[in-house]
Amino acid sequence: MTKTALITGASRGLGYALAEALAPTHHIIAVAKTTGALEELDDRIQSHGGTTTLAPMDITNTDAMATLCRGIFDRWGSLDLWLHAAIHAAPLTPTSHIDSKDLAKSIATNVTATATLITFVAPLLGTTGQAVFFDDARAGEKFFGSYGASKAAQVALARSWQAESATTGPRVDIVTPPPMPTATRGRFYPGENRDALTPTRDAAEAVLSQL
Repeated sequence: MTKTALITGASRGLGYALAEALAPTHHIIAVAKTTGALEELDDRIQSHGGTTTLAPMDITNTDAMATLCRGIFDRWGSLDLWLHAAIHAAPLTPTSHIDSKDLAKSIATNVTATATLITFVAPLLGTTGQAVFFDDARAGEKFFGSYGASKAAQVALARSWQAESATTGPRVDIVTPPPMPTATRGRFYPGENRDALTPTRDAAEAVLSQL
């Protein structure tokens, strides 16, 4: 029976690369807001003999996520793997100038949606599935207030779940990927030499080798 992998944030960057890397062994359930990018991912995976289910959804939409997870249960009964690569990267700004809308969106996407997804996905993973989160140690750095605080809160949720499920499952892993030439990093470091960064495909292979 083909294994299933849910990837939230699959339309670009690390999520896209992870979907491609897992496609030979898993049916990919790809979630992202950008329909066109998901269709491109589907074309690439199908060209190599893989299969996907595309879910063009916003993870902050609780009803949509509930419908998605119910659909996974109805079709497959369970889920083998969840990789949570979705993130909102608010513009860099001094902490004293944080825009309330940017902060609210950061919390909604990076914290609230993550907590909601954990409650929905945990029953699908059961005791034998695996969830993977991605750490980013920018919390406390200058100008990273909105992103750093919300990302740190997301990882704190993951660490609590990891501790709670250590003896019962599912397995919860928190991985720190290397710096990659993603659109998110490009917003943070627009003048950076991207040739010195790890390609997302290589980073995906490195992440999967740790699991």
